[in-house]
Amino acid sequence: MSSATEGSSGGTSGGAAAVATLRRLAPGVGLAVLLALVATGVQRASGIAGLSPLVIAMVLGMGLRNSFGALPGTQAGITFSMRRILRFAIILLGFQLTLSQVAAVGAQGIAVIVLTLVCTFLFTKAMGRAMGVERRLAELIAAGTSVCGASAVIATNTVTRGADEDVAYAIACVTVFGSLSMLLFPLLAGPLGLGPQSYGLWSGAAIHEVAQVVAAAFAQGAEAGQAGTVAKLSRVILLAPLILSLGFWAVRRGTGAGAEGGPVQAKAPMPWFVLGFIAVVALNSLVHLPDLWQGRMVTATAFLLTVALAAMGLETDFRKLRAKGLRPLALGALAWVFVSGLAYLLIRLFGITG
Repeated sequence: MSSATEGSSGGTSGGAAAVATLRRLAPGVGLAVLLALVATGVQRASGIAGLSPLVIAMVLGMGLRNSFGALPGTQAGITFSMRRILRFAIILLGFQLTLSQVAAVGAQGIAVIVLTLVCTFLFTKAMGRAMGVERRLAELIAAGTSVCGASAVIATNTVTRGADEDVAYAIACVTVFGSLSMLLFPLLAGPLGLGPQSYGLWSGAAIHEVAQVVAAAFAQGAEAGQAGTVAKLSRVILLAPLILSLGFWAVRRGTGAGAEGGPVQAKAPMPWFVLGFIAVVALNSLVHLPDLWQGRMVTATAFLLTVALAAMGLETDFRKLRAKGLRPLALGALAWVFVSGLAYLLIRLFGITG
């Protein structure tokens, strides 16, 4: 009798915890979903195929955040949308790709991605020292620019141990400049003479956030979108070895203490959602979904990405860029120009066309 009572009590407390979590997440997720619905409606009403609902959602979120500030009670849901929903959407993107398409990146494409990442990270760190930007903040901006935006900033800070203000500044910085790339890259594809494959590779190798790459690459069509997604996910995979390397060097030089003076925890987080994406790509290569379900999956994935972009816009506070002065902002701008220009030059140097 006692066991039954305890089991009933455990189930009740678990249910209460689940309800409490839902109540905590609902306002922020609901706001992001609402903006995504508005963005989708605006895109459909416009009749402009190249007008991405992802971009519209980002702009709506940024406008709302910087006009009215952070809305009370929405932070938990916004964070959930930026991380969990975004990663789940990226996993679902695997249903739009096959291993034969991944192989199309080729050795030259991988070379472009690796060289761009390594050179951008080292350039940004060097420029940070030259400009007098604090080491931890410069390292976070370098990671966010060279790898995958906010996710890289947060993951890298497990080793860098910057202050909360450094993390916030770096995230705001890479979000703003990544958003500029998301808006400008589709306009530059034609003048720069880039075809779908080379444009997708350029987007995937140079734009900060995964969702920003998806928005910019798919703006030039499905072929460019798939090429950009694969290139970007190939780049995200390099986050783990980058953080392991940073942890190793932090321990070696003895300057990896945290903001509170604590020891470095050099264990690098693994971007597990990338493994999920790869697993889904493998599954999609082996098992072909019916066209009806494939279409539904594409629609669901696009909407979830739009929700994530709305949340990202809601997190972009222009005041965070002003709080630490203009030098870190200038560093982020230089890194943005460098990564964009280097990726393009490497594509030309390797003679990648199509």
